[in-house]
Amino acid sequence: MATASRYGIFRDELYYIACARHLDFGYVDHPPLIALIAWIVLHTLGSSLWALRLLPALSGGLLVWITARMTRDMGGGRFAQALAALAIVPVPIYLILHHWLTMNAFEPLFWMATMWAALRMVVRQDPRYWLAIGVLTGAGLENKYSMAFPALGLVLGLLLVPERRWLRSSYFLASIGVVFLLFLPNLVWLIQHHFPFLEFERNSRASGSRILRGPIPFLADQAIILGPMLAPLWIAGLAWLFMARQARRFRFAAIAASAVIVLLLILQAKNYYVAPIYPLLFAAGAVALEHATRSRTWMRPVYVVPIVISGVLLAPLVMPILPVPRFLAYHRLWRGFTPVRFEDQPETPLPQYFADEFGWEEMARQTALAYNALPPVERKRTAIFANDYGQAAAIDYFGPRYSLPAAIGRNESYWLWGPRGYTGWSAIVLGSDGKGDRAHFKTVEPVGQVDNPYSRPDERFTLFLCRGLTPELHALWPRLKSW
Repeated sequence: MATASRYGIFRDELYYIACARHLDFGYVDHPPLIALIAWIVLHTLGSSLWALRLLPALSGGLLVWITARMTRDMGGGRFAQALAALAIVPVPIYLILHHWLTMNAFEPLFWMATMWAALRMVVRQDPRYWLAIGVLTGAGLENKYSMAFPALGLVLGLLLVPERRWLRSSYFLASIGVVFLLFLPNLVWLIQHHFPFLEFERNSRASGSRILRGPIPFLADQAIILGPMLAPLWIAGLAWLFMARQARRFRFAAIAASAVIVLLLILQAKNYYVAPIYPLLFAAGAVALEHATRSRTWMRPVYVVPIVISGVLLAPLVMPILPVPRFLAYHRLWRGFTPVRFEDQPETPLPQYFADEFGWEEMARQTALAYNALPPVERKRTAIFANDYGQAAAIDYFGPRYSLPAAIGRNESYWLWGPRGYTGWSAIVLGSDGKGDRAHFKTVEPVGQVDNPYSRPDERFTLFLCRGLTPELHALWPRLKSW
């Protein structure tokens, strides 16, 4: 929270705020829970960066706590619990994701709360934990569809070990019913809209923006995004779960984690998609290390101290701790090393996850200069049309400060929300090179420039005032869809 307002608002945060203003049971590229969370935040805490980023920070804190609790349920003592909790804190990918109000901030919490409930079911021999698993899985699916992976991994893990008897419990069937009921609203929405998420995923893969990795680079990436010093811990945890006699009743967890990693690798998912499963392995690794050093406790600080040091050194690369000029100097010391890459985007001068926090208000301000320079009669009929959801959402977030109307757009859920009655008689177009506009408008003229040096290169463009769209916008709208 100390760094919550250091830079600016993140692209996806803007989008989820826009979705919160269009509450629904689903959206083109994500389930509805994040929009509901954003709506609650807006109507209770407000829209400041501190307000938006409180719940993600609390989610990160809860993940630390749950990891320690899982360690205790696996038989870990005080050292193991402290080590597992400590291991979560400096993980680069977690430091990034728990900084923003996005569904990724809550995803590890849903995954690990589900796994913790499964561990408790086995430890306490109580099948009623299936009901908690059902609630967490159903809510997790409403947060992000990736919740299906740990759920499938858990069932597979139990099938392959003696603990499969838990799958014969009536509570297991009840948990399936709970999952179905919680996911049903979004499922109905998906059916009504012909499963737009599948089209979005297909187009996303075909766009070339994703970093698709082979098996060895994918696994090597895990060591980087989780922190190199922590790799021995989660590897040891996986080995302990598979081979240690004391871990026999937890073997299902090793199978579940392995299944998630292998499945996401086969599907060529982004390298960070598997990150939410690792707290389970950190917990197991901490127990393994505690057992291995029981008679040599002096060895424990030998591993703990490097974790802390590496975490301190890596933190400024993934958290907005430093002012931008100092960050750039620190980044150069690392020869431009970036611990996490989300997309195949040029990272100049800032990594993409920082660049996506810059330029949005400047974009709205430049748009307002062009919009407010129009005669009042024309202004009322002029749409602000964005080619990207970030641009449209930035206009909606900052627009009220500059007397701008809500934006329309062709990207993601903005396309579903339609042209809002605009005809295309006049439009200020964002994120275009002007070529496509000249094919449909009678006149196209530049009216401004968006060029923040710290923003992403594709968010530096010329604003165009376009008049006389043919055919009118409502007729052209179906062809404008960009998912």
